[in-house]
Amino acid sequence: MAKRVAVIGSGVSGLTSIKGCLDEGLEPTCFERSDDIGGLWRFKDKVEDGRASIYQSVFTNSSKEMSCFSDFPMPEHFPNFLHNTRFLEYLRLYAKRFDLGRHIRFKTTVVSVRKCHDFPTTGQWTVVTESDGKQESATFDAIMVCMGHHIESHIPLQSFPGIEKFKGQYFHSREYKTPEGFQGKTVVVIGMGNSASDIAVELCQTAKRVTLSTRGGSWVMSRVYDDGYPWDTIFHTRFSNLIRSVLPWPLLKRVYERKMNTWFNHENYGLVPLNRALMKEPVFNDDLPSRILCGSVAVRPIVKEFTETAAIFEDGTVEENVDVVIFATGYGFSFPFLEESVIKVENNEAPLYKHVFPPKLEKPTLAVIGLIQPLGPIMPNAELQARWATRVFKGLTELPSESTMMADIVKRREKRIKWFGTSRSQTLQTDHIEYLDELAEGAGARPRILPLLLKDPRLALTMYFGPCSPFQFRLTGPGKWDGARNAILTQKARIIKPTRTREVRGSSDHALVSYWLAVLGLLALLAAVFVCLQ
Repeated sequence: MAKRVAVIGSGVSGLTSIKGCLDEGLEPTCFERSDDIGGLWRFKDKVEDGRASIYQSVFTNSSKEMSCFSDFPMPEHFPNFLHNTRFLEYLRLYAKRFDLGRHIRFKTTVVSVRKCHDFPTTGQWTVVTESDGKQESATFDAIMVCMGHHIESHIPLQSFPGIEKFKGQYFHSREYKTPEGFQGKTVVVIGMGNSASDIAVELCQTAKRVTLSTRGGSWVMSRVYDDGYPWDTIFHTRFSNLIRSVLPWPLLKRVYERKMNTWFNHENYGLVPLNRALMKEPVFNDDLPSRILCGSVAVRPIVKEFTETAAIFEDGTVEENVDVVIFATGYGFSFPFLEESVIKVENNEAPLYKHVFPPKLEKPTLAVIGLIQPLGPIMPNAELQARWATRVFKGLTELPSESTMMADIVKRREKRIKWFGTSRSQTLQTDHIEYLDELAEGAGARPRILPLLLKDPRLALTMYFGPCSPFQFRLTGPGKWDGARNAILTQKARIIKPTRTREVRGSSDHALVSYWLAVLGLLALLAAVFVCLQ
């Protein structure tokens, strides 16, 4: 009899978890509190309790080739960066292709998840759900928590003296939907993440004045990278990742800062990060520098104090007659249906082995999927988490001892602080390619480049010097997909397809030269490794 698995949530992480269960012969039941799939990516005009909320104009910050599921490429005519409606369309195509909908119970809220009395032996859980005012209880062999981390608004009002007497309107960015209603108003947006910059850029076209107030600043990147390619298809390659891993830390920071300033000098725009040494996730906004240059958005330090009508900034400057304050100050997360003995959240951190498994359970039958913020798209990370977790549930992959898992959690935290700092907004941050490979190792799907170089050199070179796309993790092992090789070799064509809408005469010479330079580069790298080993 197949093991029964409860999946909580039907967003990106929930859908791929359902599929991961089906691939391993498990029996998933997904509980979704709303009436449809999509999670974060399903825009609604009004904020709904217990659901992530986005504004109408949201686009993806990761490109289609890097953020698709590993055995289901996005249609080639899709643009490289997708509006939320188009990404939701892709999720619907995915759910339909693998018949995931029949495993989802909509309008059903998970009230509690508790260990069964014989949990140390069976690892089973009692799940209480509520639908149409009626509660029911069922036993499951495993749990996959797929709620994301954009549900609970974080507004640190205690850090803003005077806000209680401010006569204007203030709210969290979670409640922002469209620029309607802001005509002629003076707006202060507090924060310097993607939401803050998106909202500031959008509002400056209708509002009287928009000020972006930031405590620490941020690097700002365009989605358009070298030679016009999507940023992540150039940044996230195995070759580039190797270079970053071997460079001395001071040199890496200098190279990173120089690259960030290639587009524009952040210091001149008041955006340079307070701590330049950290590899903080950049903000992706193609319009912000232009809006600052045109005077449509002003960048100020953090608000020190509010009066009834004004915002006073740390440098002493004042914005008078403020109508609206939008707090784009991030999110918190919790697990209200779980006991603290299972997962205890402190300071916006949850102690999870490789960001997935609580280390102190007698049986590893609960996994948290998608509770990360990688320096790259979350979709392939969540998918590999699910593939790994389902194999652990089946007993095909074993977790190490509790002490080993705790030591890994501590080590990972120390690395995160070194790279990203101690800010509350960085507690879920992790690297991208290294983490994907770790998960793939657990799922039995990690690609091996050097052996592949002898067997299929064209594929190996494309994988090493080209984008580290999700298809790489379907070449071998459990869940192998026959279309993976072709998807990797044709990804450049899919990137170019939606942009080359006007045919122009070109030459293939450049591509040929680039290919042979890549070959020579790899040979030089192998030679260097060989010399080092002597």
